This record gives sequence, structure tokens and C-alpha cells, in this order.
Amino acid sequence: MSSDERRDSLADQAAAWVPPWQRPTAPSATSDAEVLGESPPAAAQEPVPSEPSNPPEPAESPAPQALPEPPRVPEPARLPEGPGAPAGAEPAPPGESVPERASRTRRRAAPAPEPPPELDDAELRGALEAILLVVDEPVSELVLAQVLEQPAERIGPMLDEIAAGYTAAGHGFELRRAAGGWRLYTRPEYATHVERFVLDGQSVRLTQAALETLAVVAYKQPVTRSRISAIRGVNCDGVIRTLVSRGLVEECGTEPDSGAFLYRTTTMFLEKLGLNSVDDLPPLAPFLPDDVEELADATR
Repeated sequence: MSSDERRDSLADQAAAWVPPWQRPTAPSATSDAEVLGESPPAAAQEPVPSEPSNPPEPAESPAPQALPEPPRVPEPARLPEGPGAPAGAEPAPPGESVPERASRTRRRAAPAPEPPPELDDAELRGALEAILLVVDEPVSELVLAQVLEQPAERIGPMLDEIAAGYTAAGHGFELRRAAGGWRLYTRPEYATHVERFVLDGQSVRLTQAALETLAVVAYKQPVTRSRISAIRGVNCDGVIRTLVSRGLVEECGTEPDSGAFLYRTTTMFLEKLGLNSVDDLPPLAPFLPDDVEELADATR
């Protein structure tokens, strides 16, 4: 064989050569002969190809087979960041998925509630007048604006306009500012008529006995009924009941020794007399007779 023919034969063998790890493996079948320990017949044995005495050298060394990569856990999808991100979008926190980010974005971008409709001047005027008729103390412009859900800048000018309209029309009441707020008041020129209406038929004068009993309670409080009767010289049970029903006197416990009820004056009593406390009561000395000691000795 010439050298050229030998080179061609070696090249063909090298091209047809298959590495052992790439050769297909035939399924192994356990025959009856193998189970019995006999050698399989010659026809059943796979012929072993005889390798040439001079095996051809491979043109290139085969690369080792790469191991399969472990499965990668897919990362949660995120909204785009960087130059392509939507305007005003914040970077997604680590591990935040698209549904979570979308929910957070919807909460942040929720539309603000629409402001309440603005009332026209006639409706605003009527609403202010209705509220001012039921208030029992001056109400500020800010409170009125919050109740009516209107800008505070509209409330002040509208109240001034209402007050001017009452004055121009000559109504018996007026709207004026007092104690940091607004309230309706009767006009001073009609005070006598209002006073007559409030007092006539609605106030009952106290009797002389009630006044004396009330004076004893005021200066000697807390005091028992027996002590009041001893000072006045007459039984005062009925008068005490009258003063309690009028709200001028009230019970304030019991006496430790006898267990009798003690009485004192109430806040209404101070209100009616215009006093801040019972300490403001006038002293009794100027009203006592000169022979008070002689009278006290005579009663003993």
C-alpha cells in the first residue's frame, strides 16, 4: 500500500471514529442462558471490532461533555426601571412582584375625592341663617365653613352681608360678632319688651319664710333642718322642700352624730345672686340689731 493510500485510509477511519461516550448503548437483555450460568451462543454475542494495528490519531481532541446546569428559579417580574420606567415610578423593593407593585401604585395613585359642589350665594345665605338660629353660643367662621364644606374665604363676607341686611331692614334682631364667633342677638332698643316677656308669669317670688330659710342655709351651710328650725323658731320642713324643688338648696350628706341630712346652697343660687362663691356673701354684722346679745340671752 502506498503512502497516499494509507493516508486516505487513516483519514476515513478518523472521520468515522465515534468516541465511546457518544456511542449508543444497546439495551441489556438477560437471557435464560445467562440466568443458568451458560455462555450465550456465538451468534448472540456482539462482535468486537478489531482495532487497526495503527489506530488513527484524531484530528482534534474531543471536548469533554458539559454537565447539565441546575434549574434556575425564575425571579419575580418587576416593572421597568431606569430610563424606560414610567414617569414618577419608584424603584421596586427587592422581591416585590408585579401584582404587589401594581397594587401599591394604585393605592398611591388613587384619585383624590372630588370636592363638594360650591353653593350659590342664595343657598349659602339660607344655610348660614338656619345654623345661626339654633346655636346656643357664638360659632366661628371656620366651624361654619367645615359644616357647610365651603371655602372659609366665602363665609366672612357673607356674614357681613347678612348683618348689614338685618340692620338695613330694621329687624328686631341683629347678627354680630362676639367671643370670636357670630350669633343672633335682640337689639338693645327692644330690651324692655323682651325682659317683660321673659319675667312676667314665668318667675314666682319667694315668700318671706323661704327667704329667711335660704339665708340661714347660705350663712350656716352645711346645716340640718333641726338647726334651721331652731334658728328661725318655727318648723321649716315645708320650706326646705320648696327650696329643694326650686333648685336653690340641695342635700350634701348626713351629720355624723345624728344622721340627719345636711343642706347647702346650689350653683343656681350663686347664679341668681350674681356671686362667684358663698365667700362673696355680704357680712351679717351691719344688719344685726344692737341688742342682739340681750335677745340671745332671752331666748335661752
